[in-house]
Amino acid sequence: MTSPDRYAVIGNPISQSKSPLIHMAFAQESRQNLVYTAIEGPLGQFAATVDAFRAEGGKGLNVTLPFKLDACAYATELSEDARAAGAANALKFEGDRVQAQNFDGVGLVRDITHNLGQALQGKRVLLLGAGGASRGAILPILHQAPACLFVANRTVAKASALVQSFHANGAPATLQGGGFDELGRDAFDVIINATSASLSAATPPLPASAFAADGLAYDMVYGKGLTPFLQLARQAGVRQLADGVGMLVEQAAEAFAWWRGVRPETRAMIARISVPLV
Repeated sequence: MTSPDRYAVIGNPISQSKSPLIHMAFAQESRQNLVYTAIEGPLGQFAATVDAFRAEGGKGLNVTLPFKLDACAYATELSEDARAAGAANALKFEGDRVQAQNFDGVGLVRDITHNLGQALQGKRVLLLGAGGASRGAILPILHQAPACLFVANRTVAKASALVQSFHANGAPATLQGGGFDELGRDAFDVIINATSASLSAATPPLPASAFAADGLAYDMVYGKGLTPFLQLARQAGVRQLADGVGMLVEQAAEAFAWWRGVRPETRAMIARISVPLV
């Protein structure tokens, strides 16, 4: 029997990562001969760590914090999504070629449209935060042709600069940005929390009028139950709430398909690692 192909996830810290569980389940389901491990990369030594992994026969890596920018710099080829995000969460090694992808936004959109049944085309979408998570989500959301995509951030200048950078690269006028006080009274069909507020139990300064009762409130943070953002949405009458566990699994499936040429089924894994929103 041939030796299994080697893949891994690299981050620091990495012990909390569910990627080995997810990818080994994908491999078993699709009968792929591979092994997938976790690598805690020393800070400041990303390139050396990846070089060693490649020298040992590594075929690809998932990349998590704090190395997504390093992954972009290490790559020889960037996908459109990785270039737009300025960060990469997956690498593929083919000889001297190092291809980089960012599947976070693609995974987010697939979770919303496929698993949660919320079409984004023609909808009003609000994206909270102007950091790396938002940057990675903008292009995949725009590809769904929403009526409006508004990026709201506490620091208005940061949101404006982010939007302007996308406009400079041809993004449509439907992409807008500004502060929370610019949201007005028109409700949004989909509100996505891409800030780190839920990790510190903070609540975004959103008015109840921003939420549409028949819309979707989505927190990219996963495994935390009913976060302050989701509590705010529930109090505003939103009936569909979701955390980012589906995004996690869907971006993993995209990377797996990119590496192996077969896309695994995701619903069973999402159900397996979901935490009730209570």
